[in-house]
Amino acid sequence: MFKHLLPRLRERSVAVRRPASLADLMEDFWREPATALGPLFRDMAYPAVDVSEAEGVVTVKAELPGLDPKDVTLTVENDVLILRGEKKFEGEEKKDDYHRIERAYGSFSRVIPLPGKVKEAEAKANFDKGVLTVTLPRDAEAAARSIPIQQS
Repeated sequence: MFKHLLPRLRERSVAVRRPASLADLMEDFWREPATALGPLFRDMAYPAVDVSEAEGVVTVKAELPGLDPKDVTLTVENDVLILRGEKKFEGEEKKDDYHRIERAYGSFSRVIPLPGKVKEAEAKANFDKGVLTVTLPRDAEAAARSIPIQQS
């Protein structure tokens, strides 16, 4: 009945970068019923990240064990940090008989919403012991401002 309205509702939620709404979940279910429950498990995304803020600096820490910094790229676009990379397969040894391979390989991408405007030019990244730490100073000029209400 409301199926024709769902694309418009979805466009609105994407435009304001809201979490998935019921309309988004229903649209996904009608498009691909087998994978529609995927958004419910977003917390299991790779890589695992921590986002914190202190004294006007946003800090993002991502666990990237087994990767080199050259295998990872970072970009900031529209108040989101985009982390992309590739974990390469280490090559199969013919003498080993594998019974199970659980480690994941291949390309990955993670979009991390930032809690406000940041100064991209002053961003810094450090990679130490498999943990990528990105620091992004907040843009004080773009901070939310209150609007005084006048009584007429």
